[in-house]
Amino acid sequence: MTSNLPGLTSEEAARLLQQYGLNAPPEAKPLGVFAIIARTLKEPMFFLLAAAATLYLFVGDLGEGLFMVVGAGASITLVVIQELRSERALQALQKLAEPVAQVFRDGAERRIPARDLVPGDILLVGEGQRVPADAVLLAGDALIIDESILTGESAPVAKTLAGDGAELAFPDPGGDYTPFLYAGSMIVRGSGVARVGRTGPRTAVGGLGASLASIKGEPSPLQKRTGALVAKLGAFALIFCALVIMAYGLVHGDWFEGAIAGITLAIGLLPEEFPMVLAIFLAIGAFRLAGRNVLVRRSSVTETLGSTSLLCVDKTGTLTKNRMAVARLYTGGAIEPIPDAPDAEQHRLIQAALRASSVNPVDPMDRAIHALAEKLEIPAGGTAIESFPIKPERLAFVQSWRGESGVLEAAKGAPEEIFQVSQISAKDHARHARVVEEMAREGLRVLAVAATTPRASLAGARYRFLGLVAFEDPIREDISDAVAAARRAGIGVAMITGDYPATALAIARAAGIDTQAGVFTGAEIAETPPEQVAERIRNVRVFARVTPTNKLALVEAFKADGHIVAMTGDGVNDGPALAAAHIGIAMGQRGSDVAREAAHIVLLDDRFASIVAGVELGRRISSNLRKALTYITAIHVPIAGLALAPILMGLPPMLLPAHVVLMELIIDPTCSLAFEAEPGEKDSMLRPPRPQSEPLFGTRDLLLGVVQGFAVFLAVLSVYVLANGFSVDEREARGLAFATLIIANLTLALSDALPKGVSPFARENLFFWGIAAAALSVLGAGLYFPPLAALLHFAPPDWAQLALAALLAISAGGWYGMWRRLIHPI
Repeated sequence: MTSNLPGLTSEEAARLLQQYGLNAPPEAKPLGVFAIIARTLKEPMFFLLAAAATLYLFVGDLGEGLFMVVGAGASITLVVIQELRSERALQALQKLAEPVAQVFRDGAERRIPARDLVPGDILLVGEGQRVPADAVLLAGDALIIDESILTGESAPVAKTLAGDGAELAFPDPGGDYTPFLYAGSMIVRGSGVARVGRTGPRTAVGGLGASLASIKGEPSPLQKRTGALVAKLGAFALIFCALVIMAYGLVHGDWFEGAIAGITLAIGLLPEEFPMVLAIFLAIGAFRLAGRNVLVRRSSVTETLGSTSLLCVDKTGTLTKNRMAVARLYTGGAIEPIPDAPDAEQHRLIQAALRASSVNPVDPMDRAIHALAEKLEIPAGGTAIESFPIKPERLAFVQSWRGESGVLEAAKGAPEEIFQVSQISAKDHARHARVVEEMAREGLRVLAVAATTPRASLAGARYRFLGLVAFEDPIREDISDAVAAARRAGIGVAMITGDYPATALAIARAAGIDTQAGVFTGAEIAETPPEQVAERIRNVRVFARVTPTNKLALVEAFKADGHIVAMTGDGVNDGPALAAAHIGIAMGQRGSDVAREAAHIVLLDDRFASIVAGVELGRRISSNLRKALTYITAIHVPIAGLALAPILMGLPPMLLPAHVVLMELIIDPTCSLAFEAEPGEKDSMLRPPRPQSEPLFGTRDLLLGVVQGFAVFLAVLSVYVLANGFSVDEREARGLAFATLIIANLTLALSDALPKGVSPFARENLFFWGIAAAALSVLGAGLYFPPLAALLHFAPPDWAQLALAALLAISAGGWYGMWRRLIHPI
């Protein structure tokens, strides 16, 4: 599309951007290394490590104290690295979420990041958009704008064209009938062309786009539950720590050993990895989803995405290519293809349709009409005076024009609406309706056109029906496969459209959507009592002539029927339905700012296949997160048990704080790197979604972790008890038992993380094998390098005993994985 306002050249825009700077608010300072360290040091785990290190440094062995300090430093370093990884992922999402603007540059329309706007840019604005910079309205409709973000006034204000006053100074926001548009205000109705006057900090709002560009990181339900659990376990651990110290001190008179034992037990009881793992999985998961063109605006929805049971999608642009082209014309006789040379009636129909389209078209059908008129060299003829956009109560766009012969109005919209305003006879109504039905059965979208006769005044003017214009919007090539994949995964697909019922059914059949229950219309939804809607639509998957109000009713009905609902939307009035859905999905390429702000997810390429790919990745993220949390639960059982059981049995302590530090250095990267990188289960999209009543990490998973951890605890304790029973040196018994614990831990991690049917040596497991190699190297050094062995209170065990202990460890850590693969080998 071109304009008589060509705008700036690329060179001028670059120079002005250098002069005025980015059209953006001051960026929030990213979380730095020292801020992450300070936050980490506030965790109970590091308070306990600091206490242990202090005891060793001032009361116990200096070498052990320094080892604790180094170990704590290494643990903090791991946390910082992982937090920075999450921060980088969120910053990348911030850039993807930035708002865009449509401008004229170098004489052509372009879509650019709103931050690149400069004073002098010619800007296209339309209904549902936030104004990206302070600007002056030059052409188009009289806009209705909500400036409440600036003025606090809830009533929208009207804007008029600037004419020759485009260079006037900007007054304060507020007031009707001015040409000034302000950054951050919302266009409620109309579209137009404006010239940017002020950008960035010079705008009335002092910046823009903050709401769209923010990735909201509010805690997910699981994060809240696990946060509460960790807080309770933290309090429980501190109480137990105090009890062990008191018991040791009063019974044995050894307060130092009591303090060390109590701190070791407290560290073992505290699963401080839960919050870190959740935050990392949700942040990195959102980044991975962005790679599939699914931009998560609220990171907590990552947890919900894999549970989606019903996808409610728009037809246009999601199932179809959104490349509207006029395919058929009807002027009262036969349905005709697009002619090379239109006759008088066809000329009149196309010209009226052009007059009933926006002068600066944004809507795909308006663009298609403009393209056809330009191809056939049919001018609009005259000057647009005023336009009346489509409303729910009037499904037609009306525009008045002034030409040489006088003034007139042209209207285009839903056939039933145009039939009514044209006051055609019942016979003609029935004849034209049959033609509409015939076109709709071919999957064409049909609009009717009417106009008044030019005259001196519009008072008393009557509309005359001029004909029908049918548009073709072919479905995307990958739709059938994507719909089939969704249905195999137990996910229902419902198509919701404002189209004629026959058109909706034709497109649904072509896309592979279930049409057995027929089509349900918006009028039928409105007529059905709210409490009965869920039952009436239970098996229906095609909805036609649907209004935004109907969309909200559908979402509520499907939710009441037990579905996890994902709803797509792109219009101004789709906000309530998107907000009400479990997962609101806005269109990134054609969606309004209102829709994007209300949505949980923005679909960057507007493709249905990307939604299905996002659900598949969401299932992978949820599955791996569940496995990681189960592993964390499992590994803390033997740590806590082995810190307490030897004391209760009258044996020398097996675990000391230094040993727990080493375990944490293995656990942290394992659960946050190895588990996160695992591929999804091969049959993840052949299983139904997780029921709404089933939490991602619930009692069943907690019990599974406890059972797995108890098996490891029994194996390690058996090795330690038997070694002590056979009069093995205390240090050798401790080293043998700790080796058993390390090997069982690594086996447990691989067993829990590895998807069925995936080789342990697959490329995705490189993280795990790197961690395993590092852990076994440190273990070997701790057992056979005398200085380190002395710090850890180890002695080299017998090789035969070590081999038997390793076999026992592999059995204790891997039994569940083997059982799972034997029961479900694929």
